Amino acid sequence: MKTLLRIVFILTVLSASVGCIEDGIDTSPSAQPEFSVDTLKLGVVFTDEPTPTSRFMVYNRHDKIINISNIALRGGDGSFRINVDGFSGTSFQNVEIRPKDSIFMFVEATLRPNGLPELTDFNDVIDFTTNGVTRSVVLNASGQDVKRIHGLVIDSDTGFDAVYPYQIYDSLVVASGATLTIAEGAVLHFHDKAFMRVEGTLVTEGTPQRPVNMAGDRTGNVVGDISFDLMASQWKGLTFAPESRGNRLSHTIVRNTVAGVTADSLSQVSMLNCRLRNSAGYSLTGRYADIRLTGCEVAEAAEGVMALIGGKAEISNCTFANYYLFAGLGGASVQLYHYDGESDDGSGMPLLEASFGNCIFYGNGTDLSPGDLEGSKITIHRCLLKSNGSDDANFIDCLWGEDPLYYTVRNDYYFDYRLQPGSPAIGAGYSALVHEEGSRDFYGVDRGPNPNLGAYQAAKEE
Repeated sequence: MKTLLRIVFILTVLSASVGCIEDGIDTSPSAQPEFSVDTLKLGVVFTDEPTPTSRFMVYNRHDKIINISNIALRGGDGSFRINVDGFSGTSFQNVEIRPKDSIFMFVEATLRPNGLPELTDFNDVIDFTTNGVTRSVVLNASGQDVKRIHGLVIDSDTGFDAVYPYQIYDSLVVASGATLTIAEGAVLHFHDKAFMRVEGTLVTEGTPQRPVNMAGDRTGNVVGDISFDLMASQWKGLTFAPESRGNRLSHTIVRNTVAGVTADSLSQVSMLNCRLRNSAGYSLTGRYADIRLTGCEVAEAAEGVMALIGGKAEISNCTFANYYLFAGLGGASVQLYHYDGESDDGSGMPLLEASFGNCIFYGNGTDLSPGDLEGSKITIHRCLLKSNGSDDANFIDCLWGEDPLYYTVRNDYYFDYRLQPGSPAIGAGYSALVHEEGSRDFYGVDRGPNPNLGAYQAAKEE
């Protein structure tokens, strides 16, 4: 008897539970869907190209089915497209959502060229009509017109202005005997597998107010808060071919590459207040080249931020920092090769002559590649190193085993190599080691008589 009563009780409870959620359609005007966003922002995209697909959720918070009698784009200019729970179209009728359930809405757009160098906002609205009541979600995207380049070879002196960004597909090559001059504020976006090769001469005229930017052409976030701006391998990189001469880069940012910037045999490259970062290889490679770096940040690379193989390098007030996110580090931040009889690679090329002054070598992993520099023509003068060591003929007046106190917080995807108050690198540099052209840093701040070590004199703006 007790068992029978228990069964009856259980069935009664189950019946009551099921009764709370009915399969009937709620026709009350108050039975409305809810949305995970009020406005869906698709971000900044290039015109005439499809955006990445974005999505939002439509929820039924009620105890009965709701029937959305009509879902439709209001009109706009036809840039936006929608997909309702797996079905594409511009309007949908009688879409039912079961009690306490939800559906996905997917949105993408192809924005028409706007004929303006400025960003232009594009908007549309998705209307949801349920039980005679219409609710809406706003769609927004910003379109940027670009100049598209496919396999361009520059064979005479040419200038790139900053009116429109450039999008480079395949390749951009500066032929021998030609000079490409890139104006301050110019932006070059490189598509997947694209590259830039300089056989002649490259001059960039970036300024603190308007740097030159070379980066991948992906926008938005890869996932969560990780933006494509942090991702390597979006384009192959910038190469200075053998015997390319007279290259001068000022306030230029090169990022998102497979192989960073490469200065090949006997090429000549001078960089002032540049940032080279986010490479799947090295951010900078010098191979028997003549390199001059002043006030540069060389950072975030899987194999190491810089490799110098033979050649000549004059380096002042640079920051070498490796906090690469997406792979284990392949070696020391700065790697030196072909600098003495023991490291001679048999190429017959001149051994490395390198001077580092007022620099910082600090980040995850080892700062400098192992090796005895005694007898080499490499000097590291008044630099801060992560390693513990002592001065000798090659290491002069260095700060050993010190933390420069960057603002960088790797786990928060925040990379800022300016110095926090209390950093031992503040005011620790020697003015005699500052290159003449490097009296001001990337932000235009004067280094003065007591320069900081590293690339940045500027304090972080709070």
